[in-house]
Amino acid sequence: MNGILSLVLAGGRVDELSVLTLSRPKSAMPFGGMYRVIDFCLSNLMHSGVENVGILSQYRSFSLLNHVGIGSWWDFVGRDRGATMLLPSTGHRASDWYKGTADAVYQNLEFVREKKPDNVLILSGDHIYKMDYAAMAAFHRDMDADLTIAFAPVAPERSSRFGVADLGDEVPGIGGRVNNYIEKPERTTCNWASMTIYLFKPQVLYDILAENAESNGSFEFGQDIIPNLVGKKRVFGYKFNGYWGYTRSIDEYWQTNMDLLTGDTGIDLEAWQVRTNLDHDKLRDRPPAQLGSRANIVNSLLHNGCKIDGHVENSILFAGVVVEPGAVVRDSILLFDTHVQSGAHVERTIVDVDARIGRGAVTGDGESVVANNSSPQLLSSGISLIGKGAVLPEGVRLGKNCIVAPGLAVDDFESTVYGAGLTIRHHSHEVIS
Repeated sequence: MNGILSLVLAGGRVDELSVLTLSRPKSAMPFGGMYRVIDFCLSNLMHSGVENVGILSQYRSFSLLNHVGIGSWWDFVGRDRGATMLLPSTGHRASDWYKGTADAVYQNLEFVREKKPDNVLILSGDHIYKMDYAAMAAFHRDMDADLTIAFAPVAPERSSRFGVADLGDEVPGIGGRVNNYIEKPERTTCNWASMTIYLFKPQVLYDILAENAESNGSFEFGQDIIPNLVGKKRVFGYKFNGYWGYTRSIDEYWQTNMDLLTGDTGIDLEAWQVRTNLDHDKLRDRPPAQLGSRANIVNSLLHNGCKIDGHVENSILFAGVVVEPGAVVRDSILLFDTHVQSGAHVERTIVDVDARIGRGAVTGDGESVVANNSSPQLLSSGISLIGKGAVLPEGVRLGKNCIVAPGLAVDDFESTVYGAGLTIRHHSHEVIS
């Protein structure tokens, strides 16, 4: 799509993901056994013919920079195309950092103007979906819209998680005018949720961002920009009815991964032709997965470099995971190079990169589902988190909704039994901030 410049909002840390985003932005979170979350919007851009991309990052961006590089894995390399990482200046003032999504774009308007785009496509880098942006752009042009927003249907009880709208039906089944827009309402009858996909006429974007920069608002598109445009400009909604996975919270990240194991959800990574950086995490250098004589795999997904001799059920195993004989992994997500030693039981747990579960150790133990005592708003459904590089000692037992800090060593565990809802870090049960 010549004439479209895309900006990917990819740099924020999400506190709802707890220890999983202590060292990486949410868009760099591993997903689906070998991918990163940002791969989905980048692949969509490639398949849609959008060839110029700016990636706005801020929070601990090394993992993201390492993964995206110059965009060659998504064909963003050439005379008239490219992927550019756009980082904030890091001076002494707080204003040097992005204050919100709208401010992030505002600070990079020089980059936008230099490209002289016909339209500017702004995307969130932390959603799982397959979309043809060219079809949305055609609707945008046909409606002579100043702003077109992609919306997905949402149940009213989930509307408080999103910006929601009441949409017209000027083009039946395709989209219509945004009659009303509310950001994360407690109660509403609106049943279309913003996917954080915005297509702007450039001058409209320039003007509204300049106005927002002078305000005392939140510097966010959903909270400030869109409500100020509805009723004043030609704002339309493009209706998307495919699979849309959200990864902002622990429960959402876990469920979106688990949807890969269910045939009727609509998520199909092979059919979507998702691309990733095969050099990152040494993906293309790893040997095929090895299944030992005692391996038992039930409804699970595993990738190159895995060595499985235990029981794996309803789980996602990333490249390089080792499950020794007698170990059980059930309803869990094990990120790159996790090692589960013999006799260990991993139940309903997300285990970050390079962690080790000791012999006979148990996670997700017991029947009690007490919410995490330091972060009850994050963990209450029974999922436990093991941080990057943590080592659980032999025989230790962790209840449900527990959090183990990254890098925790065997000597940091003062007990062999930890009840449900505890947050464990160096010689304490204090919250991880």
